[in-house]
Amino acid sequence: MPATAWWRTAAIYQIYLRSFADGNGDGVGDLAGLRRRLPYLRDLGVDALWLTPWNVSPMADGGYDVADYRDIDPLFGTLADAEAFLAEAHEQGIRIIVDLVPNHCSDRHAWFREALAAPPGSAARQRFWFRPGRGPGGTEPPNDWRSYFGGPAWTRVADGEWYLHMFAPQQPDLNWEHPGVRAEFCDVLRFWFDRGVDGFRIDVAHGLMKTPGLPDVGADPDPADLPYQDHEGVHEIYRAWRRIADAYEDPRVFVGEVWLPTTAQFIRYLRPDELHSAFNFEFLCCAWEPNALRKTIDDTLDTHRLVSAPPTWVLSNHDTIRHVTRYGREDTTFDLGNRRHGTPTDLELGRRRARAAALLTLALPGGVYVYQGDELGLEEVEDIPLDRIQDPTWERSGRTDRGRDGCRVPLPWSGEAAPFGFSPDGATEPWLPQPASWAALTVAAQEAAPLSMLQLYREGLRLRRDALAGLPEDLAWITADDGVLAFRRGDAFACVLNLSSAPARLPAHESVLLASAPVVGGFLPPDACAWLAL
Repeated sequence: MPATAWWRTAAIYQIYLRSFADGNGDGVGDLAGLRRRLPYLRDLGVDALWLTPWNVSPMADGGYDVADYRDIDPLFGTLADAEAFLAEAHEQGIRIIVDLVPNHCSDRHAWFREALAAPPGSAARQRFWFRPGRGPGGTEPPNDWRSYFGGPAWTRVADGEWYLHMFAPQQPDLNWEHPGVRAEFCDVLRFWFDRGVDGFRIDVAHGLMKTPGLPDVGADPDPADLPYQDHEGVHEIYRAWRRIADAYEDPRVFVGEVWLPTTAQFIRYLRPDELHSAFNFEFLCCAWEPNALRKTIDDTLDTHRLVSAPPTWVLSNHDTIRHVTRYGREDTTFDLGNRRHGTPTDLELGRRRARAAALLTLALPGGVYVYQGDELGLEEVEDIPLDRIQDPTWERSGRTDRGRDGCRVPLPWSGEAAPFGFSPDGATEPWLPQPASWAALTVAAQEAAPLSMLQLYREGLRLRRDALAGLPEDLAWITADDGVLAFRRGDAFACVLNLSSAPARLPAHESVLLASAPVVGGFLPPDACAWLAL
């Protein structure tokens, strides 16, 4: 691929469709609402959108349980609506990446219904992982694997066999050793590419293949050698997919969700004939601390350089804690296994740091992702009533983990009270409740405030596109005071991040292009970031 390929430097905005904009008044975001808000996204200045699953689904896991990969769920609209949306987005100069969920499907998928109706050993069951149980009468699961959502990774069916699901029981894992499964997904890729989809974000990209025999993991497994992830055979799948993507006149793009414990494992997915890019979760999980941030940035650039892939920078997504909340805690790291709900949080501090983090990510070489609501400075909603929680993690964890609903609350667009313009007047209550305090964070309120988070993102994205686009795909660190990170990209641009507790003197510069907080007398306040013209 040429160095100028759009995805190498793209600013991509993640749409959690259920929570972006409700067009028909049922309390759930949909394509009609999204289409009406396309001018907002154009004016924000992003290059592409990534949509979480829009396929037909019973919504046992927010659409990540797909019942039909070639159609749109009625909750969101129709296939014709999707085609119209693709055309309208392209007219606005915005490309579209959609979620693909290949590790598992829904228990309502025609294949799984057929498998349940067929006897043990039948051809229909070979597309999944059906196995006899262990112990007397086969009453114990076939192995000791645990679901990512908690509990065993196996469910027993009426005839006594068990099936594998690394997530919820409604999400049976597909058997990627089966040639019919591989052929089906190649066809699904072409189905959407032919309709104008510009790329796919691949859910659980590291999880498709399993170690033959499905061996136990044991009491003390090695995180870098688990039998249900990062199997060597997965790479041939992505090489086949890459050949399909590259066959289009405007080559299509793959983005991998790859959560793995080592960079050596991670980087293999980004070899030139596999995925184009993958999410940088090391950066997302990193502490708001100078040494940790510098090391993560260096490691990211060094690792991606090995395979000539562009890094990506991301602060939040639909599976994590919103970084306004995370940065307001004493421990600013993120741990997928422990979201630390209810930890004391200073939201004012969190927002100040989030403003600085926004400019840091937009200044780094490579691509950047903005999760919907990041640009408004939304915090994690940690007090959703227990009877309104919908994330399956809540039940699967024995009601000990509130799950991910807190970062999925519908966006506030305008007005003084819920639903804050998310739905039309007289609509059904939004599917998750919005905090009353969000009246100050609506799009309309922030458009009227020159120093708002929204205006910072708009100006940052504009400058990134107009002034930073031609900068080298690398950086050089500038010597700075303790607690301060500063780097150049080329000879004309520098970025300075003050993570210390005192104002920091800026290096010699011609002008301040943009700052997350006011620069006074050449000093940058604590927890602030500035872009400098040199």
